[in-house]
Amino acid sequence: MAVLGVFRLISHWLHTLFLFTKSDIKTTVIPVSLFAAAAAPAPCTYLIVQSTFWIWLHVLQFDVSNQTLKPEEDEFNKHDRPLPSRRLTIEAAYVLRWMLVPICWLWSAMYSVKTFYSSVALVALTILYNECAAHAGHWLARNCVNAAGFAAFETGATLVANMDHNNLDNTAILSICISAGIFTTTIHTQDFKDIQGDRMIGRRTLPIVHTSVARPSVVIGLCLWSLILATIWDLRMGAQLVFHTLSLFVSYRFMAYGDITEDQVSFYWYNVWLSIAHAQPGYYRYLSSRL
Repeated sequence: MAVLGVFRLISHWLHTLFLFTKSDIKTTVIPVSLFAAAAAPAPCTYLIVQSTFWIWLHVLQFDVSNQTLKPEEDEFNKHDRPLPSRRLTIEAAYVLRWMLVPICWLWSAMYSVKTFYSSVALVALTILYNECAAHAGHWLARNCVNAAGFAAFETGATLVANMDHNNLDNTAILSICISAGIFTTTIHTQDFKDIQGDRMIGRRTLPIVHTSVARPSVVIGLCLWSLILATIWDLRMGAQLVFHTLSLFVSYRFMAYGDITEDQVSFYWYNVWLSIAHAQPGYYRYLSSRL
């Protein structure tokens, strides 16, 4: 019975940790894992698995911080998260939030000093975004902090996935810079589905502040980045056709459908587009027409 009790306790905590990160599995863990596998100069399977865990651990650190700020927002539209579902008290969540910081740093330091620096940068940007309220500031500043956070994610994850945890080549560095540009100009695709909750707590996202500009900016961003990526990563004609068609499809969805449910579906498709965009450095390394 004691063993069963321990098993249930561990199972409860693992499920609770998963629920903190559930909504970011598709938006961060999967795309950044694909990015790390594609961008790393010398990846291998077991390091890619470790990289995925590194990403999830840092997503957990961010999400616990984010979800302890304004739990009432999740009461409105995300009831299954640990705080609104009463799986965890707010006091316990605060303790977990700050325990995760040294855990992330120590885990990262096992790989390299540069991986540790990526973790430190990510924690600092988390504090800037959450505790220092960059998330509630001007939409452009919010987008830029988001992009910097993803750049830190991708740098650390790519270092972990690489055989040499201390160095990245020019292709990997270019990939991270391009990804930061993509996030800066298109990350507000995530804000359409959350517009009710964001408006309730006073956030000034682009879809709230500039409603008439927000959706057309998605079309411009996706189409321009599709053209840029196809050129930089030397996509063959068939690959270009598939990628451009997907960008037009996602753009059409954001323009044609305006309700919350459809925006959620459109955001899923945006993450498909983003995952393919993140995989293209690997295409360039191994499959491009240069070969």
